[in-house]
Amino acid sequence: MKSIAALQAAVTAAAPFDGEPSDAELDAIDRELPVILADVDLLDAQIMTIDRTPTELDERRIRRARRRVLAARRDLENTATAGEVA
Repeated sequence: MKSIAALQAAVTAAAPFDGEPSDAELDAIDRELPVILADVDLLDAQIMTIDRTPTELDERRIRRARRRVLAARRDLENTATAGEVA
């Protein structure tokens, strides 16, 4: 049986990967968490209506979830832009 392990060192010089996210990556996740949660809520609302015809309540739930996603993305972009200007 042949080994499929790499025979050469990595092409790019990178710090050894310890399996944990860096502090910068964790900070980025914290900043994007409202957008992530809003996207999850939208997906939940859409998944509920996959196998049936959406009722008026379903349509309202999806509309509200879409608005929350847009608002969260707007807020994230505004804070990123404000951080660049300052």
